[in-house]
Amino acid sequence: MIVMMTIFSLIIIYLSIIRIIHIKNKVFIKMKSIIYWSALLSSALFMTQCANSKKITQKNDIPKERNLAYQDSYSASAYYEDLYNCAEMKYAFKGTTYKEFEAWQKEFRDKLKERLGITKLEKQLASFEVKARKIDSEDIGYAIRERWEIWTEPDVPLPFVLLLPKNKEGKLPLMITPHGHGKNTETYAGVYLSEQERIEGEVGERNVAVQAVQNGFIAIAPTSRGFGKTRTPKDKAKDVPYSCRTLLMQDLLVGRTPIGDRVWDISKLIDWALAELPVDKKNIIVSGNSGGGTTTLFAGACDTRISMSIPASYFSTFTKSIGAMYHCDCNYIPGILEYGEMADIAGLTAPRLFCALNGKKDPMFPLKEAQKAFANLKKIYTAAGVPDNCELYVGNEGHRYYKAGAWNFINKHLAK
Repeated sequence: MIVMMTIFSLIIIYLSIIRIIHIKNKVFIKMKSIIYWSALLSSALFMTQCANSKKITQKNDIPKERNLAYQDSYSASAYYEDLYNCAEMKYAFKGTTYKEFEAWQKEFRDKLKERLGITKLEKQLASFEVKARKIDSEDIGYAIRERWEIWTEPDVPLPFVLLLPKNKEGKLPLMITPHGHGKNTETYAGVYLSEQERIEGEVGERNVAVQAVQNGFIAIAPTSRGFGKTRTPKDKAKDVPYSCRTLLMQDLLVGRTPIGDRVWDISKLIDWALAELPVDKKNIIVSGNSGGGTTTLFAGACDTRISMSIPASYFSTFTKSIGAMYHCDCNYIPGILEYGEMADIAGLTAPRLFCALNGKKDPMFPLKEAQKAFANLKKIYTAAGVPDNCELYVGNEGHRYYKAGAWNFINKHLAK
């Protein structure tokens, strides 16, 4: 419409000029004037077309309409499915070429960061520099284990465990391992509150930071925002394992989200690690299970310094996982389906490396939906020219970490 109005306006101007210089039915149009105004018209059309081409190159589908037929009874699942089907999905990837991929990704990443609240953090804390302090250090045989706090915001000292491999020199790969829901924030670092917890953690292969340091990585196991020392005083007093609902409600009031907070924390840990540790910046990996998988996927989408993202027990579709059954409040981002599905978020990781770990028996993030999402993700990676840079590993059990899938992928793709 804008292009047509521009063309029409220019034609009117052009004809008006011709009329003005007609005197007594004699045409005094000089060739120079014709060339000038023709060039002006052509330039205006060209500039309009160029300006329009800067917008995302995808063709939007015809807006979906709600089902207007009267229903005899109320069905919550049918009602929400109708809403999901009508979601705009503005940034659902529809391209096939690298040029389309590049334009889509550039625009979508900025919009996603804005929706998560990260853009707000970037503006408010533009001159803020992270600070960290060591609390203790211990030789645990296979590694040096240190406890630290890092200020990711001026009033947010975030605890983390640092595992350093022994007898390693030079630049080393880094793995950051955000945890999922549970009382103990140090499980991934191999610190357990009971023998039963140790058995469950090792059987479920959730000692992800331990796996990393045993493979020669520097490993950071951070406390996720809303857990541990970052819970509310009331939840600490009642020994409630996490404060995700309070975090979400208060974040929403200021245009932020728990996922955005946790992604921000991961980015600040990377800032600190690159400045203070012998980290190989070509090999920065993030991997966590369940809620840690959520943080992993979104961190990889937002922070391009992350070379490899390995979310476990999370990758699926929004509509058939967090949109179809109970999940913790911290999973939700207002209006995310107006932008796209989970595969579109994961596609922002391309052309960097991505491997989803899913279990056949996971009821929370159904395998069928993970496979559906992966098929869409594969199209994005194909358009980016790197179809082999994404994988879906399927384990034989349920909602847990699968180190075989993770380390096969890491060993295959780790930059030398």
